[in-house]
Amino acid sequence: MATHRKARTAILTAPRTAVGLTTAALATVTLFSETAGAAPATPAPQPSIAQVKAKVDALTHQAEVATEHYNGAKEKASQQNATVNKLLAQAAQKTQALNDSRRLLGQYAAAQYRSGGDDSTGRFLLADDPQDLLDQAHLTSLLGKRQKSAVESYRVQQAAATQQRIEAAKSLATLTTQQAQLRTAKADVQTKLGAAQTLLNSLTAQEKARLAALQAQQEAEARRKAAAIAAQEKAKAETAEKAGTTAGTTAHTVPANASVSAKAIAFARGQLGKPYVWGATGPDSFDCSGLTQAAYRAAGIRLPRTTGEQVDVGTRVSQSDLEPGDLIFFYSDASHVGLYIGGGNMIHAPHTGTVVKVAPITEMPIYAAVRPY
Repeated sequence: MATHRKARTAILTAPRTAVGLTTAALATVTLFSETAGAAPATPAPQPSIAQVKAKVDALTHQAEVATEHYNGAKEKASQQNATVNKLLAQAAQKTQALNDSRRLLGQYAAAQYRSGGDDSTGRFLLADDPQDLLDQAHLTSLLGKRQKSAVESYRVQQAAATQQRIEAAKSLATLTTQQAQLRTAKADVQTKLGAAQTLLNSLTAQEKARLAALQAQQEAEARRKAAAIAAQEKAKAETAEKAGTTAGTTAHTVPANASVSAKAIAFARGQLGKPYVWGATGPDSFDCSGLTQAAYRAAGIRLPRTTGEQVDVGTRVSQSDLEPGDLIFFYSDASHVGLYIGGGNMIHAPHTGTVVKVAPITEMPIYAAVRPY
């Protein structure tokens, strides 16, 4: 019996196993059929090195635009902070004056309380000496005027202190708003720079080499164009010199404010090799407008902080009339600036990851040139 039952068990088990294998096999066949019938996924097209460079350049430019916004917000916040501190100091002075007026009024009130009030009629009737009476009347009148003056002074000081506190509160609210704008501008710069760095980090070693080669090619083209500008400047100077000799005079080829421009350029040369740091104004690092501002400060001329403000200072000049010391602004938004040194070259602080250096003015599209003196 045990053998019979064991055989039945084997017969019952076998079909279940076969069914399981058949189902798995069918599922596998179905899966292979679906996979074989599906169209292969098309890989996303990879951007060319030129497109990658254009994207990096665009992000770098956007970061510089954001940097100038940050510089402007920081300048306004700094100025507003000084205004707030000044108003708070004035408010404290007004409050002190108000407290002094209140204290004086308290003294008059206490004295009047101790004397029992003003009884001029009683003193007149009981006075032994008319002269004493006149003296007392004069003193009373004098004290009365002083009390009236103290009351008026208190009223004025109270109004002034109240107004000063209102102005200080408004100024403080403005400062709070500007500080929030400053934080937003800072985050914007960091976002743009982070995106550019992420894109660069995604490149392979071979792609980075191709990118460097493309950069070198563009820089060589910029130097070629700068050399053409230098040749034009030399020919112009020689023509001016011949004209001056023919007229029996010495040609005037030195800028009218050579001492100013020479000082600015000398300062800028002294900063060569220092790192670009956005928002920096020296002495150890600079951004583009921070460098030009510092250079002209060394020459005795105060420039505003941002490129958007610097471009409106002084006199606009054409590219054909450039002189050493002129400021050259780039891109349609005037978001970058360099200090012209002649020969088609400038000194500027390019962007994050670079240093203050001499470069052709033809590297970027020129927006305007300004002579700030």
